[in-house]
Amino acid sequence: MAENIEKEEDRAARKVIVGVVVSDKVAKTRVIDVERRVQHRFYDKVMTKRSRFYAHDEKNESHEGDTVEIMSTRPLSRLKRWRIVRVVKAGRKAEAIPTEAAK
Repeated sequence: MAENIEKEEDRAARKVIVGVVVSDKVAKTRVIDVERRVQHRFYDKVMTKRSRFYAHDEKNESHEGDTVEIMSTRPLSRLKRWRIVRVVKAGRKAEAIPTEAAK
């Protein structure tokens, strides 16, 4: 019983980041672009920095343009160290996908 509590606490300590899906071309893999604003140590100028993360999407729920929440996980492949927790906001490309009735 005590082991289960320790595992739940470990999961709660994982990093969670919000970013935008920039590529959904590979099956079950998404490329997430995360922007953060930092202040330069010497010049005090506010800069925008970008990082790209490869995340696992088991059900292929997210698409390009979606805002998603990702969580760190064990290494799943050479580049994938994150998994998609949820889609926060659907992007404009998801809305533009034609349905069967429109054809």
